[in-house]
Amino acid sequence: MGHLNYLIEHFGYLGIIMALIGGIIGLPIPDEVLLTYVGYTVFAGKLAYLPSLFCAFIGACSGITLSFILGVKLGIPFLHKFGPKLHISEARIDRTRKLFNKFGPFLLIIGFFIPGVRHITAYLAGINRYSYKKFALFAYSGAVIWCFTFITLGRVLGGNWVIVGTYLSRYSTYLILLLLLGFIIIYSYRRKRRIVKNASS
Repeated sequence: MGHLNYLIEHFGYLGIIMALIGGIIGLPIPDEVLLTYVGYTVFAGKLAYLPSLFCAFIGACSGITLSFILGVKLGIPFLHKFGPKLHISEARIDRTRKLFNKFGPFLLIIGFFIPGVRHITAYLAGINRYSYKKFALFAYSGAVIWCFTFITLGRVLGGNWVIVGTYLSRYSTYLILLLLLGFIIIYSYRRKRRIVKNASS
């Protein structure tokens, strides 16, 4: 946590952008903890709320766009070669690829909330040659929701912001399952509505 504190204390808003770019492309930075800490600094009056949200959004979007470009330019060999160096294991790559093939770009939204997945979805979107417009619509929407959620959480929790990291490490698996379940329900509902609509037309 010391290096994150240093980044925010010495570089302020720029530090938020730098840390999130690194975290999104795969460097070992606890992104949710960082965002919650940013929320705490807003609570403490060291940073302003809206500029913090904006800088977090810029950092998240820059990081995920860079990952997308790397996926387009370098393809799957890049992930297999450099993934382990970015703490992205082969098992995680395969698991995320299966999810991505099943749920497509929607994973770009909920993937932000799943540790280990947000680092890979943009690479896979680039590898699968999704259009930039389609990628941006889903990925940037996810970035807005993600940044808003954790910075606001840190602001609301104040001095108790550290419990977020504890609960994330303890209950992240349940969070992943809950998010996936919710997404599957929504996806199935919309699919059934589309089928019924096509059948009646």
